[in-house]
Amino acid sequence: MRRHPSRRPVVVVLLVGLVLLPGACGGPGDDDGPDPSTRSSSVEPEPPRGTGPEASASPAATPEVSVETVVDGLDVPWGLAPLPDGTLLISLRDEARLVVVDPDAGTTTDVTGPGADALAAQTTPDGEGGLLGVARDPGSGDVFVYRTGADDNAVLRGALDGTVLGGLTTVLDGIPRAGHHDGGGLAFGPDGFLYVGTGDAGDGEASQDRASLAGKILRVTTDGDPAPGNPDPGSPVWTFGHRNVQGLGWDASGRMFASEFGQNTWDELNEIEPGGDYGWPDVEGPGLEGQPQAGDGTVAPVAWWPTSDASPSGLAVTDDAVYLAGLRGERLWRVPFGGTASAADEGGDEAGPSPSKDAVDPDGSVRPLGEPQALLAGELGRLRNVAPVEPGGGDADGLWVLTNNTDGRGSPRDGDDRLVRVTFG
Repeated sequence: MRRHPSRRPVVVVLLVGLVLLPGACGGPGDDDGPDPSTRSSSVEPEPPRGTGPEASASPAATPEVSVETVVDGLDVPWGLAPLPDGTLLISLRDEARLVVVDPDAGTTTDVTGPGADALAAQTTPDGEGGLLGVARDPGSGDVFVYRTGADDNAVLRGALDGTVLGGLTTVLDGIPRAGHHDGGGLAFGPDGFLYVGTGDAGDGEASQDRASLAGKILRVTTDGDPAPGNPDPGSPVWTFGHRNVQGLGWDASGRMFASEFGQNTWDELNEIEPGGDYGWPDVEGPGLEGQPQAGDGTVAPVAWWPTSDASPSGLAVTDDAVYLAGLRGERLWRVPFGGTASAADEGGDEAGPSPSKDAVDPDGSVRPLGEPQALLAGELGRLRNVAPVEPGGGDADGLWVLTNNTDGRGSPRDGDDRLVRVTFG
């Protein structure tokens, strides 16, 4: 067990970020560096649903936050899963290790046992591949991990007793692997099934191939079988046409969101619809000039950013907002829940004069998304993951955020990488 230096609170002043400016252009997506296939970014899209002036004539004030380092010295942290006792399970991508962080004590303890040994032996770190997503099954209590092996990506499960991981069972394998676009997101939905975000592994056409597990969001039982209610009963595919999905989450109404790395122009926040085609490789963001447009047979994103401003990996949903951890953008994007659903239905000002909180109106109507806000811009460097301090809670409970400056693309600072607690107000 490693004890970390006393935690240092820092008060941060936050700025409202510029999103979807006409003519804005970004460099190559953070998840793959320069892309040999460049696309024109000379496009002036209409603001998407949930962002832009139509949705936020009176945008909510960007909150101030304080940042407290919980632990530091983490080597390329990736996955983040809260445990019932208040500790946090974190995966270290390149070292192929799991650690348990006790936020109250400020300590980091290595996970040991046969499962930890198997992960170290089976995982083959390669670029963006390695030991990636982690999730805890709220039903059985087992831990699920997404690891890159020599031949494929696989989802494995094992029982975690304190900091000892038992033997592993393969839940799902045969997911195409690559040093770029490797996916890795894991999350349990409110329906109790496991959702898996995969990358296209450098083959964009595979994301449109329903027989391939690449470029998809998969929905399976804890044994790896296609979950009941999937669009194709014999397939684990929930949605397709994705480039690289790493963040997954749900609001109180059951509405599902996913973060998506773009190629050279637009990163995306998507609302996930079963069986939906999210357009890749033909559509990026709302669509580029002279190319197919989102919504023309595909599902359009609910928000998008230039790749230089986001490159979103982890995603969290609170009662107040959707959060995306930005790597290349070095900021935490907050997309608040906006005004009433009835105002949106009537085509009025979705935010209204006093933007409301919570994803659901008192009458049960689902609220639209408001104007995105940029938090922590440049304060902590690259951000990999984010999770609510209280699962199912609101902003008042705070957020856990993982930095990612040691991943080979950042500029490590003294003590990087670290887990911090972000407190609002």
